[in-house]
Amino acid sequence: MDTYRIWTVGCQMNKADSERLGSALDQLGLKSVDNNQDADIVVLNSCVVRQSAEDRVIGNLNIAGSVKKKNPGQIVALMGCMVGAQTDELKKRFPYVDLFMRPQEYSPLLDLVGESQGLDWEGCVGSLAPSEPNISTYVPIIHGCDLMCTFCIIPYRRGRQVSRPIDDIAHEVELLVQRGVKEVTVLGQTVDAYGLDLPGEPDLSDLFFRLNEISDLERIRFLTSHPSFMSQRIIDSVQNLPKVCEHINLPVQSGDDEILTLMRRPYSRGEYKELVYKIRASIPNVSISTDLIVGFPGETSEQYENSLDLIRELKFDKVHCAAYSTRPGTIADRTMVDDVPQDEKSRRLKEVDSVQEDILRYINSELVGNELEVLVEGQKNGRWQSRTRTDKIVFFDHDNVKIGDVVSVTVESSTAWSLQATPIVV
Repeated sequence: MDTYRIWTVGCQMNKADSERLGSALDQLGLKSVDNNQDADIVVLNSCVVRQSAEDRVIGNLNIAGSVKKKNPGQIVALMGCMVGAQTDELKKRFPYVDLFMRPQEYSPLLDLVGESQGLDWEGCVGSLAPSEPNISTYVPIIHGCDLMCTFCIIPYRRGRQVSRPIDDIAHEVELLVQRGVKEVTVLGQTVDAYGLDLPGEPDLSDLFFRLNEISDLERIRFLTSHPSFMSQRIIDSVQNLPKVCEHINLPVQSGDDEILTLMRRPYSRGEYKELVYKIRASIPNVSISTDLIVGFPGETSEQYENSLDLIRELKFDKVHCAAYSTRPGTIADRTMVDDVPQDEKSRRLKEVDSVQEDILRYINSELVGNELEVLVEGQKNGRWQSRTRTDKIVFFDHDNVKIGDVVSVTVESSTAWSLQATPIVV
């Protein structure tokens, strides 16, 4: 076994899991390749949060099966949220898959590779931090989730919340910085619940204070927050710590109290609004994004309009909107009827996107003439692509910058999705 390919779909946590597995395979002497045909090992890291993601996984599994017919010695592994505790049905459906691994379950594949290479992978793999990270990378700090939102499959696939110790996380970030990382995004399904399961109950702000002390680390981001755990202490740390970026993803999921109750989201529309106002009062330049589901079982036109009105009122910097799709095994699947027609879900989704685009166009236009700090991420269409602390994409031209530079720019023009700027200091 000399080569591998990892294909990933889904959330940032999946991307982080794939990076860690890739790091371990690198340290065992394997080389990453770009296509299945050249790989001795093919890993598909799956997502089942939405039907569209699951459909993509199945499509790629079928492709992997076709390739394996021509290369019977190839190892095919399926990992991630599609793999539950019981794999019998998956084995029948995809008999050419050799290994089934649940989220963060790397050992079946690493044991196989280690045996073939004559290596003890637990002894030779000192860290599962990405071996060749980008300027910006993800660091999981919580695995699993203790909440049971009725629409969500994650607790059934990733298990109960398990927080990593602060020292463990800090050591990984220090290693990543040594490898050139400038920005880390700490990840959790409910990232602001970090530490509630640890001795002494350290919280997310305690972790921020520790990471803020790491030399040469430029920025700290965090995903995804839950309104119920967003404390004033966390808000204050975002405001006061220079490396923590002023951007908060705060999923609301619905703007209607009855739907929120059906979703088992433990807050009201009014409580959510108060929290947003409190965050904005504490952090004047903060950007806030949210997640929204349209077409949840039983959602009437009036209830949907309540969500749309909330978006108009709070004017989020970004809205990640999705049409509800039933996830087998969830509470909603077992107890509710998916009764909103698909064409109506699509109409609502399209309308939310249109309203949000208008809001973004206005928000970004207000930034024209402002001086902003950006981190250079790479090039796109011959221009430098960068990102502000508040998660805005900024494009500019300059001959003397490189990836990882922090640059001051003046915003010259804007669209709903990006800013065009001129550098001030390089």
